[in-house]
Amino acid sequence: STSTFLAMTSQHSSPPEPIRFITLDLIRKRSEHNAGLVSTLEELALHQEELQSIGAVLGRTCGKTLKILLLQNNIIERMTA
Repeated sequence: STSTFLAMTSQHSSPPEPIRFITLDLIRKRSEHNAGLVSTLEELALHQEELQSIGAVLGRTCGKTLKILLLQNNIIERMTA
């Protein structure tokens, strides 16, 4: 029955994964072409990182110089200003 199947699958399910944000380490890793300098970064590609949220670190680290942010194939639900 359906309830038996759901009970069996819930017993074997893994714990929820933590929300993935943009971190300073991730920005540094992806800014190798800029010698790891995030304060002068103009373009940042974060493809397929399974990011769920951008977070505040992006604005604090390279928000004044960043012109292009590429986020293809992530799972960000919404973006607000």
